[in-house]
Order: sequence, then C-alpha cells, then structure tokens
Amino acid sequence: MAFGKGHHLHLIDGSAFIFRAYHALPPLTRKSDGLPIGAVSGFCNMLQRYVEGNTGPDAPTHVAVIFDKGSHTFRNEMYDQYKANREAMPEDLRPQIPLTRTATHAFNIACQEMEGFEADDIIATLACQARDAGGQVTIISSDKDLMQLVGDGVEMLDAMKNRRIDRDGVFEKFGVGPERVVDVQALAGDSVDNVPGAPGIGVKTAALLINEFGSLEELLDRADEIKQPKRKQTLIDHRAQIELSKRLVQLDCEMTLDFTLDDLEVREPDPDKLLEFLAEMEFRTLSKRIAAALEVEAPAIPEVAPNAPDTPVAPEMPPIDPAGYSIIRDAGTLQQWIAKAFARGYVAVDTETTALNEMRADLVGVCLCVEPGEAAYLPLTHTAEAGEGLFGGDALAEEQMDFDEALNLLKPMLEDPSVLKIGQNMKYDFKIFARNGITVAPTDDTMLISYALNAGLHGHGMDALSERYLDHIPIPIKDLLGTGKSAITFDRVPIDKAAPYAAEDADITLRLWQLLKPRLHSAQVTRVYERLERPMVPVLAGMEMSGIKVDRDTLSRMSNAFAQKMAGLEAEIHELAGQSFNVGSPAQLGEILFEKMGFEGGKKGKSGKWSTPADVLEDLATEHDLPGRVLDWRQLSKLKSTYTDALQDHINPETGRVHTSYSIAGANTGRLASTDPNLQNIPIRTEEGRRIREAFVAEPGNVLISLDYSQIELRILAHIAGIDALKTAFREGLDIHAMTASEMFDVPLEEMTSDVRRKAKAINFGVIYGISAFGLARNLRIPRDQAKTFIDTYFERFPGIRQYMDDTTTFAKENKYVETLFGRKIHTPEINAKGPGAGFAKRAAINAPIQGTAADIIRRAMIRMPDAIDGMPCKMLLQVHDELIFEVEENAVDQVVSRVREVMEGAAEPAVKLDVPLIVDAGQGASWAEAH
Repeated sequence: MAFGKGHHLHLIDGSAFIFRAYHALPPLTRKSDGLPIGAVSGFCNMLQRYVEGNTGPDAPTHVAVIFDKGSHTFRNEMYDQYKANREAMPEDLRPQIPLTRTATHAFNIACQEMEGFEADDIIATLACQARDAGGQVTIISSDKDLMQLVGDGVEMLDAMKNRRIDRDGVFEKFGVGPERVVDVQALAGDSVDNVPGAPGIGVKTAALLINEFGSLEELLDRADEIKQPKRKQTLIDHRAQIELSKRLVQLDCEMTLDFTLDDLEVREPDPDKLLEFLAEMEFRTLSKRIAAALEVEAPAIPEVAPNAPDTPVAPEMPPIDPAGYSIIRDAGTLQQWIAKAFARGYVAVDTETTALNEMRADLVGVCLCVEPGEAAYLPLTHTAEAGEGLFGGDALAEEQMDFDEALNLLKPMLEDPSVLKIGQNMKYDFKIFARNGITVAPTDDTMLISYALNAGLHGHGMDALSERYLDHIPIPIKDLLGTGKSAITFDRVPIDKAAPYAAEDADITLRLWQLLKPRLHSAQVTRVYERLERPMVPVLAGMEMSGIKVDRDTLSRMSNAFAQKMAGLEAEIHELAGQSFNVGSPAQLGEILFEKMGFEGGKKGKSGKWSTPADVLEDLATEHDLPGRVLDWRQLSKLKSTYTDALQDHINPETGRVHTSYSIAGANTGRLASTDPNLQNIPIRTEEGRRIREAFVAEPGNVLISLDYSQIELRILAHIAGIDALKTAFREGLDIHAMTASEMFDVPLEEMTSDVRRKAKAINFGVIYGISAFGLARNLRIPRDQAKTFIDTYFERFPGIRQYMDDTTTFAKENKYVETLFGRKIHTPEINAKGPGAGFAKRAAINAPIQGTAADIIRRAMIRMPDAIDGMPCKMLLQVHDELIFEVEENAVDQVVSRVREVMEGAAEPAVKLDVPLIVDAGQGASWAEAH
C-alpha cells in the first residue's frame, strides 16, 4: 500500500543522536582491540529506547534515520565559508561514524544519506512528500533549522526532553511562525554554521522586524522606513549578505531521491543480525536486554583482557611486500586513488623531498596508502635517467605527471575534512604541502600517538616503531642516496628504485596507525593526544614557517667582539698558567691543572687523557683564578661558534629569517625542543648570552613582544603539594622568594636583604629539581653542612613539599609512570634502578609532574592562540620554555598583549582549576633582548 493518509513517518536526525551519545558517555573502548565504541553504545541504546517507546495507535508506520554524508554540500558552492569555523570531528568519534550506520541496519531501520546534501535537506524533502501525500510526520530532533518545516501535519519531537514542538513551540523559539523562521535566521545569522546574517541584529530584533514588515523581502525593500539610523544602514549595506544568508538557511524540499517513502516502512529486526552486531561490539548488557525483548537467547560474549598500551597485538595484516606497490603516472590513476581515500575516510600520506629542512626542501613525490599492503608512489620531479644516480636503473619509461596538475587533483582531498590524513611526523609533510598551497587537515600522527602512549619508554621514529611493533626493518634511505660527499638527493633516485622505498613508508605508517591508535583509549591518554599533541602540528608549522628576522650585521659585530675578548682571556690564561697551550684542549688544560699546578680532583678518561668538565672547573675556581678564566673563555667560545657564527648560516636566503624546527615528541615531560637552530638554549644568565637576543629583531613598523609565565613551576608546586603559605603568597601577589626567606630564616619582610632573598630563590627553584646539599652549596658558594641545614629547614617550614616528593616517588615505583594535571603519562622505567642512576631517576620523577604540567599549560595556550589572534596584525613566532614571542604592528601592541595574556593566564581552564593564579609578564621592543 502506497504511503498516504493514515500513515505516520518518523524521521530521526542521526547526527544529533550520534553527538548526544558521544557527549553523554565517558570514553568507552572495545576490550579486545581498544576500538572506541562509546558513541556507538549510546547510539544503540537510544535506538532501542526509541523502538521500545513507539508502540500503540500513534506508532510510526514508516521510519528512517537520516545522516550527513561528508561536509561539502551545495551550500559551500554558494558560500565557501559556510560552516568553516566548526571544530573538526573528535578523532575518537571518527571511526565510530560508519559503525552507527551498521547499527541502524542491524536494527532493520532504513538508513539514508546523500552526497552533497545535508541530512536536514533529506528530512525536509521526505517531510514535504509525506505531508503532500496526506500522511503525518514527526521529526525526531531539536535542531532549530528544522523548525521551518513544522505545521500542516509536521511536528518535531525533542527526544532528550520528551517535548513535542508544534507551531507554538516554534513561535516561542523564534518569535514568528514556522513559515517565517528562515527570514529571522537570515537576519540573525548563525555563528555555529557561519551564516553571516545582518551584523548586530539578533533573533529578537529580527522577529520584531519581520512581524512589522511581514517578510524579509518586504523589509529589505522598505529598509529606508526604519527609524533607527544604524539598523537602517545595516540592512541597506548588507542586503546581498542577508539574501545569501536566507538561501543558506532555506532547506531544500525538492531533492531528487533514489528511494521512496514506501522504502521506509517499519520492519521488525532480524534477531540474529542484530545480536551478532551487538556481540561484535561487546555490548553485554544491551545484548541481554534486547534478547529478552525479542524472546531469544542472548549470545555469549567472552571477557577479554585489554592489551597493555606498550605491547599491542597486531590486527591481521598482509605481509609488507615493497614489490607489490604501485606507481601513479597519470591523472586517471591518481583520481582512482583519491576516490579510494574518500571511500575509506582516511589515507596515509608521506612526501619525498630533496632535503630534511622543510623550508628549503623541494617536493619530489607523494606516497598514498589506503589499506595495509595497498600503497602507491606519485613521482613528480625525478630527474634520474638510465645510468644516473647511485644505482642507475631503468630510464624514465613514461612521463611523470605535471606537478601543478597532480597537486590540483590532490588538494581537495588533502583539505577535505571528511578524509583523515595519517602521517609519521606529520608536521614535516604539513609544511611541505603548505609551501605548495595546500593546507592538510584533519591529520593524525603516528609519532605523536606513540609519544602519548610511551613517552620515556622508547623512541618514536618510524623505523624504530616498525621494528618494534611490526617486526619489519624498512628499506634504509642510505641504500638509495648513499652517504658522505657522494650522497645524492631523492630527485636523482630512479623512480623504479624510489617507489618501493617511498610507498613502504606510507604502508608502515598506516599499519602503525591501525595498531596504535586504539591503544590511546585503553591507556587513557586519548585526551592528551587529542588536546595536547595532535593540535600542535598546524600551530608549530605556522610558527616555523613565519620564522624570525635575525640581523646579520649585529651577529657579525658580536662575533668579532667575542673573538677579541677570547684573545684577551687566552693571554690572561697563559700568564696564569706560566706557559702557552691550547685552551680549547681539555687534555692540555688537565696537564696544566693536575700535573703542573698540582690541583686535586682530576680524572682521566678511557684514553688516558685528562677530563676537565665544567663542574670540575667550577669547584677549582674557588681555589684559583685560572679555572674561572677558562670557564669564561669556553662560554664565549660556545656563544661564538653556536650562535653568532652559526646563526648567520641559518638565515634563509628567500625569507631573510631564521626558521627553527620544534620537536613535539622530544622531551618526556611534554616540553618542546628547538633544533636547527636551537633557540631555546641561548644563555640568559650572562651579559654576553643576553646580548645574543639583540640580533633577533622585528621588521620595520613592527615590534617584538614577549609574554612569559611568572614562576609557573612554583605555582604548580604550590597547587599540587597543597602548600598554603605559598598559595596565599601567590594569591596576594607577594614576593615569593622574600616570603620564603622570611619563613625560613625568621626575617621580617621589611628587613629582608638581597643576599637572604637570593638564597631563598636558589632553594625555591632547586628543590623543584631535587637539588642536593652538594649542589646548593656549589650554587651559593657556601659550606655543604650549611646548605643541608637550609634544605632541612625548608622542608620543616613547608612539609607538604616533602609529602609530595614521597608520594610521587611511591606512585612512580608502583606504576612506572607519573602524571601531569592534564593526564599526560611520563614513564619512569629506571625508577627502581640501583646505583648512580637511582638518584637521577627519582629526581626526574619528582619534577616531571610539575615541569610536564607547565609544558601542558603553554601547549594549551599555543593551541588556542591562532583563533584568539585571528584578524589581528601579529604572528606567533617562538616558544622558549615558559615564554611566547610575537611580532606585532606597532599600533596594535596593547590590544595583542591584552588578548595573548588573557589566553595564557586562562590556559589551564576549564580542565584544571588551579588554586593559585597564573600571571604573565609582558614586554616589547625592537629586539628580543628589549622585549624580554
């Protein structure tokens, strides 16, 4: 019987069900393999409650769950910024989306979606068809966009609140009837969907205007009659934008569907099919409940112990066989691979380039993998012919694809939010593509997944991960490029040699992703990866590509000055030694100190030559001037060779700026590491070291601003250890070092001397790092027994610190890891070791939650920063531990400082509410030295 009068159609907004299920439940994973299933579980429970609650005379005769398919619809063709500011789908939700479709089919409910259209348009078309056929329609959703459909036999049901929405409900929401909802939405706009609307006009004002003039068209035609000048001008100036907004919010009720209302007839579920799916998902409770309702026996679902995060069991995969990979040489083949990526919803991507420096490397080829063993290499700029390169190889039998044509085909897929791009060290590939006009998103990074799981246990490079988890040693790059002076660049490798190596990288990356990604949930570090690791990729890539200007002339002058000062020190050292020798030779210096001058404490290395490390010279410097002068000479030598000389070589000839590279997965605590060049270790305790920062400058018309967390690790210690005296001092803005000195030495604040305060400062910071009496004695140049008394007194006055240290050490020994306030796990495999390393392991475990929490906080600030400063004339350039450096137009400094400070001081929230405030100090100047 064809759908018509007497029939009742239920249309379920599938996306609303999914997101409600996802946010209503804590993360849940399948025990057998760690697959995230929390949203699927909630979705199935909602479907079951729906089925159980729709019986009797008002039960539906027809029902369908309607889903969105992809994110690009005809509205994006009208307005490319439509929904542009929506957050990317949570990565632990992405693999659950196809499972909700499978669940719908398992319940034997019609499941519909269409490419290029939103679920709302399908719902609108079906609702209008059913209404026109004389039937009744209930839309199960609370989406305000669907309220324009209410009336004439169409109602909405908010299933969560069990509240029906009719014409009165629509009027309560919008102040107009359903037929004028789109008019109000066109004026008010929608920040969620990025519908522009009329600036400054909200829903209430829009409703007043529409009710007064009758329709949007009438309002716009008679805008000059509006009495309020600003409102009138807004409507006149933004008419085209308002009319566009109406087209964006107007649902399409005339879609051409490839199914009919009759295909949506209610059907009883097949018990075997439904219970098989629930058993596969390991939903024990729901299986029993549904089995009882269907009057059948529930399936037996065995209990499975979750795998340990560092020893995952590999899913079934074909062997890695480089001989089976493909080469993409034409547009048709490339389009087929792109289609596979869209069909899968994910693709492993890797780039091959001419260099390791992303800012100077040229793109040579792109690797794609959609299934284990199914990978291909797209060569783009190879130049090797027969006999060329390290191995020669066959001549280029066919032309490579045109570079621009290939990237134009890849760009939509690499930028499409419906396809997850998976990489190993994705920041490198992100920058390579960005320099070629492609912004890759969204991304997953196997290196960062491994880091979130196993920081402190092992390395996270692809070769190491492949050997560890896949028992496979990848093709060595040196087999293709050679080594030393005869090494070639990748573009000179013949394609037939390059393809197996390149495609293997993508294949291994996909396998690692399939293996390690589910472990995030069983290890309970999904939030760490999603909120602290993965979002850093585009943030750091943007900073690194921006770089910072360095004045070559300033560096050159400093190098000359350092050389002259070193020469003077060298002469003084020779005079003190009574002879000339190579000051830069530890062995010769050792002979002078320990043989000629007779100092004690010298040690010889395995080679039999003297060793003169800094700590030895620091001790001897209390007895004689010579070791101190050598330390000064070494400091200048390092500044000259590492910075004033080397930085000149790092200036990019194309940009005139220095582009450091940040390692996200470097330090176990989450602190970033700067390399090539390292801009985080520029000494700031000496005058010469601080001068290096004078060479880092702003472009004309700009200034550099520095914003630095004030004593963040002490604040975190006060919070974690619960030190009331410290918390009070921070809340009241007291001088924390003076307060500590007053507590320890019974000196009133008004009588505090700089020397006493200096000692308290050394203890404050030293205790965080587990300083010993020996270390404190060296820092303060005091006897060791006096230093021990200081430390003992410190713990007596602040007993919570000792308790924190003991508790943290105990936890580390029992669990082999410690945690930051944000859930980052920092593994401590050596915590139970004996011997010389035991003390270091203990100190590292005590400090890790503090330093790691500080690192997490500045990461959270950096991740939020691009949105916070969007549209402002500034760029975030550098991160140096607790400091962020920006380049800003001179006239916007105050505005930017205010915005950045707000983000940084609120970075811990809402995840963590600290007992003490975070305070950020700001400075500005033409150079980094002036700004800091």
